[in-house]
Amino acid sequence: MTFTCIDIADALPIIENDAAIVDIRDAASFQTSHMINAISLHNDNVQNFIDSSEKTKPVIVCCYHGNSSKGAAEYLAAQGFQEVYSLNGGFSQWSAMFPEQCEMGS
Repeated sequence: MTFTCIDIADALPIIENDAAIVDIRDAASFQTSHMINAISLHNDNVQNFIDSSEKTKPVIVCCYHGNSSKGAAEYLAAQGFQEVYSLNGGFSQWSAMFPEQCEMGS
């Protein structure tokens, strides 16, 4: 299994098609702002996410700038997720392009 790097504009239709959005940034950054409907994914809850998620549903992994998300996307693909994406530009680019698609707090 593998993952695909995806540009922010290309992520929108996948998100609208009920993709899971996982944000791997630290808790404080996630709490400050994150993509709408994003799940904060970290070492303490990743196994629960893997066990409870539909493996056929698309997953978009978001980090700060689109670098760390590649490793997390590769890991999720190796856990059996069939359609995994790493968001190029990460949350910093997403929030600059689509501030209305961000929310505060959890």
